[in-house]
Amino acid sequence: MIYDIRHVTTYRYDSPVSAARCTLRLLPSNDDGQRVFDSGLEVAPHPASVIERADFFGARVAQVTIASTHRELRITALSRVEVERRPAPAGELTPGWENVRQNASASNALGPKAPAHYLYPSRVVPLHAPATAYAKESFSQGRPIVEAAAELMTRIRNDFKYDPKATAVSTPLSEAFEARGGVCQDFAHIMIAALRGLGLPAAYVSGYIRTLPPAGKPRLVGTDASHAWVSLWCGEAFGWLDFDPTNALMAGNDHIVIARGRDYADVSPIDGVILASGNQTLTVSVDVAPSQRMANDPPAHIEALV
Repeated sequence: MIYDIRHVTTYRYDSPVSAARCTLRLLPSNDDGQRVFDSGLEVAPHPASVIERADFFGARVAQVTIASTHRELRITALSRVEVERRPAPAGELTPGWENVRQNASASNALGPKAPAHYLYPSRVVPLHAPATAYAKESFSQGRPIVEAAAELMTRIRNDFKYDPKATAVSTPLSEAFEARGGVCQDFAHIMIAALRGLGLPAAYVSGYIRTLPPAGKPRLVGTDASHAWVSLWCGEAFGWLDFDPTNALMAGNDHIVIARGRDYADVSPIDGVILASGNQTLTVSVDVAPSQRMANDPPAHIEALV
């Protein structure tokens, strides 16, 4: 499946902003089962400089400096991505989770995908004893790791209510767990904390998921959203496999990866500093649609900065 993705973020400020410096993680990169044909950013007002680099975990990062005074900042990210992932393995054929835990702790690898980076508490995902106890109900002795993890994500989907008003981006994991509610970011953090509490390497994945309209209803442009899910290291033979606790399914061809890290702090789509006073208003529009163009067609995107 080939997707055209349009992600527009607009900040409007109560008072003029004299300068801004932003770090953007909005562009996809080639990933397992994912190939990027075309991507780029447009920033208004036009930035004084744009520097692109890859972070430690492999995500594309654009550092943008704006030196002109403005009351509105508009960032448009456009991408065309092909997704064709291998089917998830049968859970019963994967190794027992205790074996995976032992192999993860014994691994000497230190590259970006090494399990060592994802075993320990991170900035916004501390170890949380209630989450670990919750996970233990699915991880019985000797149980295959994919089978156990799939049950855990399904229980999260059933036991936690999706409620955008229940949490904010800064809500601690412990509060979301206690409230049994939140959004995809919260569910991913809770599952990561639960898995790490068992000694299993778990990573945070940011990206998009293709959404389908109700039967008989037209597809509305701009109503999709950013998404988050969990990647679990399942041993040397199976590597990293992705679990979506918000939807209780393993990531497939409807999931598009933007960045991977230890938690949301590693993959935040936009962060930075501005020189201004007063409040700001944020609006976000995301559109993920099957491409109507062939893979080798010329790009139909706006002229992009990177």
